[in-house]
Amino acid sequence: MEILEVRRRSGALLEQLLELWERSVRASHTFLSPAEIAAIRPDVPGALTQVPHLVIARERETPLGFLGAEGRRLEMLFLEPEARGRGIGTALVRYALDAYSLREVTVNEQNIAARGFYERLGFRTVRRTPLDEQGRPYPLLYMELPEP
Repeated sequence: MEILEVRRRSGALLEQLLELWERSVRASHTFLSPAEIAAIRPDVPGALTQVPHLVIARERETPLGFLGAEGRRLEMLFLEPEARGRGIGTALVRYALDAYSLREVTVNEQNIAARGFYERLGFRTVRRTPLDEQGRPYPLLYMELPEP
């Protein structure tokens, strides 16, 4: 497996990551309806294009997961459902910890697996909001990694 920051974001790569995003969300965000996922989907290519640091984990040119980071904040992390539990998410986050001094992440409260994943990496909840950043009724947990 190779982990690398993507500087050139071709249309083909963005399409691959969009499809990966949707498979990941359908598997992990069970609190979202298919209609809600479909409503969010058009925003994903813009987010992938605009995030300052886009990092992918791949095997033989096939993306298995990706993350986006801005400043010290993890903006997104998505994995192929069958790649979960193989250490790929941990490897991506550790890459971002080293490369960008990552310290913050926001997680949907209903995504219990993601919350546990970040807690195992040392992140702690510092704040909770009852709505997500678009005003939808999905509580968010703002987590931080304590300074060393």
